[in-house]
Amino acid sequence: MKPIQVGLLGIGVVGSGAFNVLRRNQEEIKRRAGRGIEITMVADLNVARAQELVGPGVTVVSDARAVIANPDIDIVIELIGGYGIAKTLVLEAIAAGKHVVTANKALLAVHGTEIFAAASAKGVMVAFEAAVAGGIPIIKALREGLTANRIQWVAGIINGTTNFILSEMRDKGLDFAVALKEAQALGYAEADPTFDIEGVDAAHKATLMASIAFGVPVQFDKAYVEGITQLGAADIKYAEQLGYRIKLLGITKRRQGDVTKRQADGIELRVHPCLVPAKRLIANVEGAMNAVVVNGDAVGNTLYYGKGAGSEPTASAVIADLVDITRLHTADAAQRVPHLAFQPNAMSDLVVLPMSEVVTSYYLRLRVADETGVLTKVTGILAEAGISIDAVLQREADEVCGESQVPQTDVIILTHDCVEACMNAAIAQMQALPTVLGPITRIRKEELA
Repeated sequence: MKPIQVGLLGIGVVGSGAFNVLRRNQEEIKRRAGRGIEITMVADLNVARAQELVGPGVTVVSDARAVIANPDIDIVIELIGGYGIAKTLVLEAIAAGKHVVTANKALLAVHGTEIFAAASAKGVMVAFEAAVAGGIPIIKALREGLTANRIQWVAGIINGTTNFILSEMRDKGLDFAVALKEAQALGYAEADPTFDIEGVDAAHKATLMASIAFGVPVQFDKAYVEGITQLGAADIKYAEQLGYRIKLLGITKRRQGDVTKRQADGIELRVHPCLVPAKRLIANVEGAMNAVVVNGDAVGNTLYYGKGAGSEPTASAVIADLVDITRLHTADAAQRVPHLAFQPNAMSDLVVLPMSEVVTSYYLRLRVADETGVLTKVTGILAEAGISIDAVLQREADEVCGESQVPQTDVIILTHDCVEACMNAAIAQMQALPTVLGPITRIRKEELA
């Protein structure tokens, strides 16, 4: 049987990895796919460099539209990235009847609804395993392996840069700025690391996982996003003393409404630092590694761990998509796995809840004057708000405050679950106390039990 012919748009780190792995393992891949898969055409602005990478026998052009226009190309791999020209090219490839493989989580998180609708109308596939967690097959697990389950929640370390920084802060006691510079020096962080450290990259990925887990349209604009730039070494140390580790998690949960509490059904979609019990496996994921925990009603918790980035790990996911498409290339479009796991006409209208309605527990650190009655006032405010306390850690006074020479100390409080809006109001009241001497640090806590 004639090999499937593939056109590659962009031969950077991931593109070159995909080309090399496909060539190196071509016989093994052919045995799995049932026919050969060949990258026969590449588009890249640096034609000379691209030709050097792929060698003879592969056509290299500077115009991506030439790949799309080639009638011999069955599948287009988009590895350009971003929202701009990548969106245009993906939609043009779909319109031309080409299947698409992409690692572009940003594109799909923002424009996925439009792209998937276009693909369904044209009867082609858009595969995106490489868009979330690199070489970890989490998309396939959610779409197929766990299809019998009613997914309850998904929580993941899905950005290796931030996990590396947090690991360095914990292991070496570094402040955030120092750990970031180290990550940049080692190549884990970009020169402009904003998308990583502000949580945007993780939110793109969490948005896609939420859509597949719950069968809702992609809604990146509804996600709550908070990065790690405000975390201090002191909080990481205190968390450790209390039996927790701090991780940047992408979290999506299904919430069953409660009429008595005037709560509607909905889903949570949020990215922010979390205290996670040190005994949880995901709390022990270090360095630039990724991990995702999925909770289903039938299977319970399942954990997926591995490299979330890099040339060949991501290429592994790209090629897995190529194999899937090759197997289903001639199948009736109605018999294929839907892009977001659920049939397009059976998508849910569950709302994404605003952060103020999310229920979780909290770590609070207050810098206070070391005076009698301070803790009583703080705990009294929490009690009036209906927020119960799980644990309190109070340090001995270790500083004095300005000319008044008032001793200062840190008070650390762990709470039980409460509604975020109630915690916001309580923090505002505590912050107004004259004995609270600095901004209150609030980090959410997830037991992941």
